[in-house]
Amino acid sequence: MRPTPPPQTYRVKSFGCQMNVYDGERMAELLATQGIRPAADGEDADLVVLNTCHIREKAAEKVYSDIGRLRREDGSAPLIAVAGCVAQAEGEEIMARAPSVSMVVGPQAYHRLPEMIEQAALGQRSVDTDMPAQTKFDVLPARRKVGPSAFLTVQEGCDKFCTYCVVPYTRGAEISRPFNDLVEEARRLAEAGAREITLLGQNVNAWRDDSNRGLEKLVEVLAAIPGLARIRYTTSHPNDMTEGLIEAHRDIPQLMPFLHLPVQAGNDRVLKAMNRSHTVDSYLRIIDRVRAARPDIALSGDFIVGFPGETDAEFEDTLKLVDRVGYAQCFSFKYSPRPGTPAADMADQVPMAVMDERLQRLQAALNASQLAFNQASLGKRCTVLVERKGKHDGQWLGKSPWLQSVHFTADAAIGDLVEVELVEAGPNSLSGRLIG
Repeated sequence: MRPTPPPQTYRVKSFGCQMNVYDGERMAELLATQGIRPAADGEDADLVVLNTCHIREKAAEKVYSDIGRLRREDGSAPLIAVAGCVAQAEGEEIMARAPSVSMVVGPQAYHRLPEMIEQAALGQRSVDTDMPAQTKFDVLPARRKVGPSAFLTVQEGCDKFCTYCVVPYTRGAEISRPFNDLVEEARRLAEAGAREITLLGQNVNAWRDDSNRGLEKLVEVLAAIPGLARIRYTTSHPNDMTEGLIEAHRDIPQLMPFLHLPVQAGNDRVLKAMNRSHTVDSYLRIIDRVRAARPDIALSGDFIVGFPGETDAEFEDTLKLVDRVGYAQCFSFKYSPRPGTPAADMADQVPMAVMDERLQRLQAALNASQLAFNQASLGKRCTVLVERKGKHDGQWLGKSPWLQSVHFTADAAIGDLVEVELVEAGPNSLSGRLIG
């Protein structure tokens, strides 16, 4: 690799989960402190950071495809950094297969990007996939200007070791960021204009501080921050859904009536094979307790169809669970074997055609459930957080307390909290009418 002038512009492309979005924002802020500016639309960037996700099948091959597309017509290419979970899982392999990549950095080491960029400018390639506990948060810059809704990572890593999942290997063991650090960062976000903060973690409700205070205590303190009107959190694990957190949905008005609580399957044998620590019955009992505390809560989840050995009857159990819960929205996927996970070596892998058919049926049921939830919202009056302009003059888009997309016409501005009546419902959004 030849020496190259230090980059003047950058572009960060993040894929996958909300935690990757947060990491991408923090990398952009870090690059800005080095005097590197974001490339304008249509402008070739001097540095491109591919912030990757390893959850889905063929994730690594998609990275190589993205790398190839970065080559310019004259044969040159920008400095390329591969970050995120694919970088963590396949760092040395990426360097061997893709000579145009200058640096590979894992999700726990991206605070070292400035140093790695200096090495790249000298013609040196580098890999850093270390997992030092919390070091990156100690050295990342203060948050800059944010939108009306902001992410805040409070917990990283996973100790659950579900048999289909690579997160424990790419993100490491569960760690919780210190209480005071989180309160200070949330305060800075609110001062910068955030009206809503979403607390992030692979198992966000596993967050604990040194005094064993749980997520509900953090939410309680954040709710007192001036200007912060809304708090959300994702993604949760049923095993960590404490009574205190359930009660927080009842007692703290700033905690929005929305809960993303993945179940993954509706059959106990499949759940045990997945190494999920809950049963269908224990999951439903949590749902019932949450609804008793906050009757209007919107529920969301994740489902995997076609897990190795899943029978037709076991899949039917998943459809029964969907009908029983009545989800407001959900994510659903076909099982895909991830190298290095126990499920990848299990017998009775389900044929792709069977998975396709099951996923279509599941998504039809989930779509019907989402539409029913939206239709049941008609006539409600609620506060919408304005996030952006709509397609038409005077139209604005925002989120209801139940995380529904709502469009309405009004004299408003991004970041406003406006009162609307929900008057029309579609499968993916609602129309609101301004009150007053």
